[in-house]
Amino acid sequence: MALLNDLMWRYATKKMNGQTIPKDKLDYILEAARLAPSSSGLQPYQVFVITNKSLLSQIRGFSNDQSQITDCSHLLVFAAWDSYSYERIGDVFLRTVKERGLTENAKDAYHKRIWDIYEPLGRKWQSEHSAKQAYIALGLAVAAAAEQKIDSTPMEGFDKDKMDELLRLEKLGLKSVVILPIGYRDEDHDWLLNLKKVRTPKEEFITEL
Repeated sequence: MALLNDLMWRYATKKMNGQTIPKDKLDYILEAARLAPSSSGLQPYQVFVITNKSLLSQIRGFSNDQSQITDCSHLLVFAAWDSYSYERIGDVFLRTVKERGLTENAKDAYHKRIWDIYEPLGRKWQSEHSAKQAYIALGLAVAAAAEQKIDSTPMEGFDKDKMDELLRLEKLGLKSVVILPIGYRDEDHDWLLNLKKVRTPKEEFITEL
């Protein structure tokens, strides 16, 4: 029940007060994102944590002037692989077998099978697939923030090309997907704070077969 109470508490915070969150809470949120499940365990994404005021100001400029970006404690940018490659997948699997104390060729067959599926689907599919995995990590970060009574606001309303250019993501083989300002709500100025949380009724949301 605790998680449900935390999710009832949270909302898409519209105004933040600029207060810095404690490092242990930030680390907790990031660790929840890191531990998120992903397809074949590939984790085809990274999280960039931004506090630099100049960068935040620039990002706000191409993010519909949303004030949470400059008034948050930290801005998390989720960036996904722009494509898969045999080598990228292999690097992840090699780390896995080493960490588990297995022989280096323990995942060779699975490695080849995954690549045989992914490669013909093309770069567009691969990029979209990677982005979907990043959203799983985002969801756990949002839940972890709520558990720590840290406010957050998931955002897609930003110019991804400009974000990629600003953070030089192309050189890393990444594309920005979604951003998450985290911090504390400005209770005196957030119009959404005291409004009732509204969701699709359970009987419409769930279909039992």
